[in-house]
Amino acid sequence: MTLRAGVLAVQGDVSEHGDAIERAAAAHDRTAEVVEIREAGLVPDCDVLLLPGGESTTISRLIHREGIAEEIESHVDAGKPVLATCAGLIVSATDAQDDRVDTLNVIDVSVERNAFGRQKDSFEAPLDVTGLDEAFPAVFIRAPVIDYVGEDVEVLAAWDDRPVAVRDGPVVGTSFHPELTEDPRIHDLAFFDSVES
Repeated sequence: MTLRAGVLAVQGDVSEHGDAIERAAAAHDRTAEVVEIREAGLVPDCDVLLLPGGESTTISRLIHREGIAEEIESHVDAGKPVLATCAGLIVSATDAQDDRVDTLNVIDVSVERNAFGRQKDSFEAPLDVTGLDEAFPAVFIRAPVIDYVGEDVEVLAAWDDRPVAVRDGPVVGTSFHPELTEDPRIHDLAFFDSVES
């Protein structure tokens, strides 16, 4: 069975996320058809969605202008899985602490942008993630930090006692960039428990 995976392609690590979901699907003897989403009308046909990093203010503006935001919200309302990374997490939050970001309100968290520093402060860290047997090599680049978590949100991982990966219903959000490693386990965690059940 082929999984139709939509990758929001207005900005960010589009090809890297496409490669990661293909690796995760292959581990389950499945194939993934990657669809790059730049306009409305494509999200409703997707089984899963990936919201990459980039510049959260730009992503927010473009998805609302193009009519994609409402489709993402409907996708989540239907219980379909989403993986939102870095800026994707910021855009998905209920509170981005920035009036320039019109959020999707699909993860009940408050997020502080660039909390781990600027580009020069990027780092990789072995992260213990709920549901994974071994540490995940998390790559943090201008990473946000989650400073409030709603009562129905599960914290999957923390770094320096600060949440950096969460699950809210069908949506998994990470402060880090799992697509920048060869390790598909975060994509696997976000998607395959849901689509195979």
